[in-house]
Parts: sequence; C-alpha cells; structure tokens
Amino acid sequence: MVIAGAGPTGLTLACELALAGVRTLVLERLERPVEQVKGGGIQSRTAELLEARGLLAPVLRRSVPREPVGGHFGMLPVPLDCTPWRTRHPFPIAIAQWRVEEVLAERALALGARILRGAAVTAVDTAGPDGGVTVTADGHRVRARYLVACDGGHSTVRKLLGLPFPGRDGSYVATLADVRLAGASPLVPRSIGHASGLTRRAGGYWAMLVPVGDERHRLTFGRSDGADAARDAPVTHEEVAAALRAVYGEETVLDRVDSASRFSDATRQLKRYREGCVLFAGDAAHIHPPLGGQGLNLGVQDAFNLGWKLAAAVRGRAPAGLLDSYHTERHPVAAQVLHHTSAQRVLADPEPTEDVAALRDIVTDLLRLPDANRHLAGLMSGLSLRYELSGEHPLTGHRVPDLDLVTRSGPTRLSALSTAGRAVLLDLAGVVPAGFGTPAAIDLVRASCAEGPAAAALLIRPDGYVCWAADDAGGCRRTLLPAIREHLTTAP
Repeated sequence: MVIAGAGPTGLTLACELALAGVRTLVLERLERPVEQVKGGGIQSRTAELLEARGLLAPVLRRSVPREPVGGHFGMLPVPLDCTPWRTRHPFPIAIAQWRVEEVLAERALALGARILRGAAVTAVDTAGPDGGVTVTADGHRVRARYLVACDGGHSTVRKLLGLPFPGRDGSYVATLADVRLAGASPLVPRSIGHASGLTRRAGGYWAMLVPVGDERHRLTFGRSDGADAARDAPVTHEEVAAALRAVYGEETVLDRVDSASRFSDATRQLKRYREGCVLFAGDAAHIHPPLGGQGLNLGVQDAFNLGWKLAAAVRGRAPAGLLDSYHTERHPVAAQVLHHTSAQRVLADPEPTEDVAALRDIVTDLLRLPDANRHLAGLMSGLSLRYELSGEHPLTGHRVPDLDLVTRSGPTRLSALSTAGRAVLLDLAGVVPAGFGTPAAIDLVRASCAEGPAAAALLIRPDGYVCWAADDAGGCRRTLLPAIREHLTTAP
C-alpha cells in the first residue's frame, strides 16, 4: 500500500492499515515535519474515534487548555451543545494540526508503517496486468496494489491523473499565522473562549487572535476593503505586523512569525473517490471554507472509513462492493459539509450587509432552541452521522456511544474493546450461540450494559458504526452470518 501525503488523513490511514497488518509506505514531499499553521481543533466524533484506537490520550497531552465551550455555527454567539448526543467529549479539543500529525506519525511508525520524506510524487502509472499502480517519487519507484492520495487540496496525484475538481472559486483570500508577540495591548485575548467573541474589525482589517500555548498566538486576518493578497503570495513579517497594529493597537508588537499560510473559501469536490486502484481522501477529495474545524476532522474520518475496507481488499477478504462503499458513504458526508460551510460563510461574513445581519439574528434565535441546537451540534461534530446500510434494525448505520460495559473480566468501556481495529460483535443478552465461529476480523464480546442501546446484540464495524443488530436469539440466528458476509468479510 502506498499513501501520498503525511498529513492527518494520510497518517491516520497509515495507522489503520498498519494495525491491520498491511505493509504501508507513506510518501511525503516535505523533507521534515513542519510546525505549520493549519487545523486547530478536533471535533467530538473524531475524538471518539481516536480514543477507540488509544490515540486520544497523547493528543490531549499536546492540546491547548481552554474553557469548556461548545463549538459554533457560522461564528454565531450561541455555543453548540453536544451533550444530548451521549458523548464523553462534548467540547472541541484545541490542538495544532502539526501536533496531531506528531501523534499519528509516532503511532504509524510504531506499528511498522514507513514514512519516506522528501519524496514528492512525480508520476502515477496504473497500467499493468495485475491492476496495481506504480508510483514514482523523486527517484523512488514503488509498485503497490493501491495508492491513496491524501496529498491536499492541490493534490499532485489528482492532477497527474487529469481528474477535474469541480466547484466554486474562492471569493476572498485570508491569512493564517502563528505568531509570537513582543508586546500586547488589553485588546489581545488572554484565553480561548467562544469563537464568535474573538473577531475584531479596525483599520481596514478583520482579524481573530487567540492564544494557542507555548507563548504563541494564532492570527487569522483579511482585508475589509477587499484588497486581498494573491493566494500564493508569501506572507511577510510586515503585513502581519500591520494587521496586528491596526486591529489590536500600537501596543501589540509582533516579535516573529513562526509559520504562515493563506486560504480561501473555495468549495470543490471530486465526483468519484475511487479511480481503479487509486483512491482519494481528505482535502485531495474535497475542499471547503474553513469554518468550524471541519477539514481535519472530515479527512481523519475518511481514513477511518477507508482503512479497514482497504485492508480487507488487500487480503482478498472484502465482500463485493465493500471498497466501493467508501465513496458511497463518504462522498455524501463531504457534500453535506460543503453545503453547511457555504451557509456559514454567509453568516460569518466579517462585513455583513443589513440582510446578512438580519439572517444572523434569526439563526442565533434558532440556536437557542434545544432541538435546533442539537441538530446543528450533531452536524458540526459528526455525532449525528448515519450511514445508509442494509438492515431493518433502527440502529443500523448509527455510531455507538462509548458504553460502560461489564464483561467476565470486569468493568470496561466499548472504546477499550476497539483498540485492535477489528469489528466487535457485542452480545448484550446472551443471544449469540455458544461456539459461534467468529471470523478473525471480528472480536466476540459478551457483556452487560446498564444503559445500553435498544438491541440484544450489535455488530460494530471497525470505524464504530453498527452494521447489524438483533433484538432476540431468533433474529440473531437468521441474520448474523449473512450480515458478516455482506458488510465485513467473506472469510468464514
């Protein structure tokens, strides 16, 4: 297996494949990891998935302490409340993307994946009798069963294959910079609060400045007068200093810029996430306005969905259509993110018209209604996601909260049973027959649960979604084995 790109998406996928015993090589064009300005937060569903692999604890150790405040929708002043979704992680986790990459790279290497840096992909050849792919990267030539492009919004792999990236160009260019200050006025925030209260406008700029630990601040700014810099223009010390002075006062003095980049609100998505033996994930497959920390989370969740399916395909145990279900399941999820970030782009306009201001007032009032808040909290956090899977049980396709369980070995949590990356057959009522021949890809766990889901038994995919459920022993006997063969593996 070859993965192009060592960002969060590519490294998560490398962890999942290596955990499943698949030989994995990650090709990264950069010579060394860069403490670059990207990302900034982990949403609740991503936190649940990382915890299920034992990755959340090292992420939390590297995160930025912050007030326990919910996320936002369109920078509106009413926090989103994720507690109705029964999650142990109801608040976004503030952490720089490079810190997340650090954790994922350490785990991927520990599991046996290889990461080759300074190896930019220069050619992709899908010709050959075996249906595989040959990847050339700065003198290295590698043959593999599959290539997954996780190489960002400007994906080289996508361009080499000549694939269109339809969508909408950006309407503005803004700058994101991690900075250190030599002086700070009282206008500079001392802690991370709710995002809606952090945007300021002055001197022809709009800006948001937040502390991110290690005496750093993250500055996001743009021009209110429309005099945006070119998308690819280098970010200079002088322009960052000027924005800081204009918005936060003369006392706010820039010491240095640690890293900086520009972004726009362009919106694009591939029509297909699979082209034969080449698949696409993360920003290589979809880009959108950077609102609500969706990009990093969307890509990591792409990888969790794809990893176990790809491992089954490599081993020849994938049921018909399993690998194609990656596109079927994840393309609509990204399309929904593109849709709601486009709406947020209007609501978050730093220079709203009178009509937009009226719209903001109305949506703010709606967010104060519990049902509306719950809906948008589930949408933004990923907790409400349901895949359209075959099966009549109402739990099919839904995530399973991190349940408190009691097994023969004692108390545990569902997340602790998922660290091996295999599916879990959770028998909560003794309905799975004794001696049932569970395939190697599935762990059978007999447990009790005081506040469990409304089912006697659940078959939970490696990415934490229910692909089968039964209410009694009869339903279990009739439908369990066919469900295993349809959703997980052809192996007996």
